[in-house]
Amino acid sequence: MLQCTSVTHVPLDEAPFVLDAPEGRAEGPPDGSARGPFLLCDLGEHDEHVEHAAHLWSAKTPSDPAVWLFWTGTGADRVHRVAAVPWCPAALRRLDTGVVRLCAFFDHHAAPHSWSVTDPLGDLIAERVVSDGDPAGPGA
Repeated sequence: MLQCTSVTHVPLDEAPFVLDAPEGRAEGPPDGSARGPFLLCDLGEHDEHVEHAAHLWSAKTPSDPAVWLFWTGTGADRVHRVAAVPWCPAALRRLDTGVVRLCAFFDHHAAPHSWSVTDPLGDLIAERVVSDGDPAGPGA
């Protein structure tokens, strides 16, 4: 499934980026800022009844909730919310290799899990970056 293409601005004036959180939970981005002025929905394609979501930052430990930006609507009707949400507990186990992939989304997200979501443009850019840095690669 392709990644959702919804993009939103980071609502610095609307979002409570300083969260009152117990010890060990996210208190703010490590560098004091969000990832950038715009965020792309991390989820797979979904209908308009499902909130868009972008991961902002993780807690100090992997077992603690991460902070996500959620949004619905478009234009002047767009509504944002920020929440610390537990990680999805789903895991994909490959019996032939023993590799375990954890879902990179929040608990109770709309299906599918992160390992089923593809971003062709992101994959193309990553491939180009790797091949440009490797003299033996296809970009050499």
